Amino acid sequence: MKTVGRFAPSPTGRMHLGNVLSALLSWLSAKSKGGEWLLRIEDIDPQRSRREYAQWLMDDLAWLGLTWDGEPVCQSERSDIYEHYFRQLLRQGLTYPCYCTRADLLATQAPHESDGRVVYAGTCRNRPRQSGVPAATRLIVPDRDITFTDGHYGRQTVNLARQVGDFIIRRKDGAWAYQLAVVVDDGLTGVNEVVRGRDLLLSSPQQIYVAELLGFTPPRFIHLPLLLGDSGQRLSKRDRSLDMEHLRLRYTPEEIIGRLAFTTGLLSEPQVVSPEQLLSDFSWDSVPLNDLTVAAE
Repeated sequence: MKTVGRFAPSPTGRMHLGNVLSALLSWLSAKSKGGEWLLRIEDIDPQRSRREYAQWLMDDLAWLGLTWDGEPVCQSERSDIYEHYFRQLLRQGLTYPCYCTRADLLATQAPHESDGRVVYAGTCRNRPRQSGVPAATRLIVPDRDITFTDGHYGRQTVNLARQVGDFIIRRKDGAWAYQLAVVVDDGLTGVNEVVRGRDLLLSSPQQIYVAELLGFTPPRFIHLPLLLGDSGQRLSKRDRSLDMEHLRLRYTPEEIIGRLAFTTGLLSEPQVVSPEQLLSDFSWDSVPLNDLTVAAE
């Protein structure tokens, strides 16, 4: 079966070096197997997404030499598709309206014992419906272990009820939630390999569960270590010194690719290389499990 990977950035600002690392490893993983690499613009959040940011994303990827196959897919143009699969879940009787405010959630959620994540307590599961009151829609999860083998971190087991809780598939403002839209898009576009940061590891069992309910085959998940700043903080789009606007003023595409390849163990020393030059020797075995540090220069 041909590998079909994808890169799915949110157009909420300029890409930073951590985003570029995810794109690079995703591209290398798919292309090293002779596969395809798709681009999806995850612009379902109308409050934060901007069209000009999407254009910047595509221009930066092309400048880096990370070319995609086919036409980019924009989630903002697929609402009718999400509606169809949302109604499929409604018909299965596995959803309920949630009226909780942010304050309610902070007051009722219990931290997960190991990593501080919070698990929804099911407050609204048995509440009567409130006509005319805006509500999010949550998907009921069973007390069930989801086990999968991550392509980099190995066997993972997550209990949906204890470690995740009922999760939102449509927001109170009507916007589609990530966990629904991403499953539908991956399923309909034939994506069978998802490469992304390890901060999304806990999303995988949720997406496997939704895929099963909707009749899709879940993709293979490969999570990569996070890229941290020199003080140990996670990179964000607020880190202007490591975003693409500033990096393009100081480096060539090949210098950026070479720097990331050295940081992730794909090169033994810093070199000036293109993505294509890394293909023949690419292996996930070279990529460390621990998070990586990169300093602003």
